[in-house]
Formats: sequence, structure tokens, C-alpha cells
Amino acid sequence: MTNTDTQNAPVRFDTKIAVVLRDDLETWQRLNVTAFLVSGLGTRNPEVVGEPYADADGTPYLPMFRQPVMVFEGTKEVVTAAHRRALSRDLPRSVFTSDLFATGNDRDNRAAVRAVPADQLDVVGMAVYGPRNAVDKVLKGARMHG
Repeated sequence: MTNTDTQNAPVRFDTKIAVVLRDDLETWQRLNVTAFLVSGLGTRNPEVVGEPYADADGTPYLPMFRQPVMVFEGTKEVVTAAHRRALSRDLPRSVFTSDLFATGNDRDNRAAVRAVPADQLDVVGMAVYGPRNAVDKVLKGARMHG
């Protein structure tokens, strides 16, 4: 295989970044929740972030994830089960609960989550990162968002 073939070969990842959202959220909520959820993954797992970007003029842009983010949806029960499985597998995760729609800042968000035991959180969305097969098991029952 030549260097050109190697550069053009599809990139395969043995890890997966995924977001699972409750299917009863409004569009603006889905977008907002997804943005919040993925924002933490690169801080805890810097290997998921690629190199900075630049356009042809040399204008710099921030780096982004080095791999796709897969977005899934499911019922409240599916999302709750995914949360439970992510906890049991100790995978890196972020969580967004229904209480966070009523808060307006990071301090109040953290307090709202801290006030509720893990098994009683009303999870409306979760991001998870880890080995592809482990993330697939966490997302069992969820379907691709679409």
C-alpha cells in the first residue's frame, strides 16, 4: 500500500462518541441538550479532540472531535436504562436532566444534578464515550436520531 493509499483509506475508530436523547424533547431542546452534553467529553478525554483547523488564508479555528458524534433517541425508559448501563460500565459520560431546563448557569445546573440520587435522575439526555462495543451495549434499544 502506498502512502497515498494510506492517506485516502477510511479512518476506523475503535471508540464511539454517542448522545442519546429522549424522543419527547422539542427540537430546540434536542439541539441545546446535545451541545451541552458533548462539551464536556474533550475536557475529560482529550484524545477525542483533533488538531486545530485553518482555512486557506491561514485563519485559525478551534479543534473539534476527531471522530463523528452519533446521535440516538429513545423513550424515557430507554434513556434511563442507557444511563444505568453507562454507570455500571463506568464509561465517561455527561448527563442532562429535566431540571436543567429551569436553571440558567453552570453552578445551578450542578446543584440540580447533585440534589437527586443517580437512580432517581430524570435524564433527558446523555453523552457517552468508550470502546465501540461497550457504547453499543449502553445504547441498546435506542435508534439513530432522525
